[in-house]
Amino acid sequence: MTTTGAALDARIGLLRPGLRATLARVWAVPDPAAVYPEYLHLTHQIIRATVPVMEAAAARSRELADRAADPVAAALVPYWARHIPEERGHDAWVCEDLAALGHDPGEPWRRIPPAPVAALAGAQYFWIERLHPVCLLGYIAVLEGDPPHPRAAERLSARTGHPRAAFRTLARHAEDDPGHRDALRQLLDTLPLDARLRRGLSVSALNTVQLLVAAFGALADRFTPSHDTLPGERSA
Repeated sequence: MTTTGAALDARIGLLRPGLRATLARVWAVPDPAAVYPEYLHLTHQIIRATVPVMEAAAARSRELADRAADPVAAALVPYWARHIPEERGHDAWVCEDLAALGHDPGEPWRRIPPAPVAALAGAQYFWIERLHPVCLLGYIAVLEGDPPHPRAAERLSARTGHPRAAFRTLARHAEDDPGHRDALRQLLDTLPLDARLRRGLSVSALNTVQLLVAAFGALADRFTPSHDTLPGERSA
């Protein structure tokens, strides 16, 4: 019998190659040194929503566990209590990376997140309240289910020419995410999910992949020369 975690991984796996290809496009731009600060800004906009949305899921889980004796919600309560502190402060890591590049570490907070990033978090708030907080696990399965390569920070430092100290967020996630991924899979395989909640979990995960592709694809597009411009047209 296929476990819940394995089934979710299989569904995400259908779309993950597209996400990997999109991220590869980001680093294949002509000037990867220029794209990296913008990559950090986009990453910050995604990361800074993670703890607030988990706190919303935790509150809803407690409500459902107490009011409706919901066994799935009750099982989620200790997971949120453990995982929220693990994720707290990661947005500050990104600001530290920007500071290591010589950029203003307060700038990410002044930027307006693009529509795909707003939709990432917004969809989760909707499903937490209107379906079930377990849906957020689909989002987390995407964000933590494919950890960075252990040498990713080193390789990108070499590729961009930026100091290794500006890649600490990536290095920390390469170290932490495998354990978070495994803990999530273990939790998924113990939850008494019915068909409706399994479907909600999958919809959340696949929506997350699609919106990440949109967000990082737009970033790659900004730094990729257009082949549609005719000679002399750009300066006209």
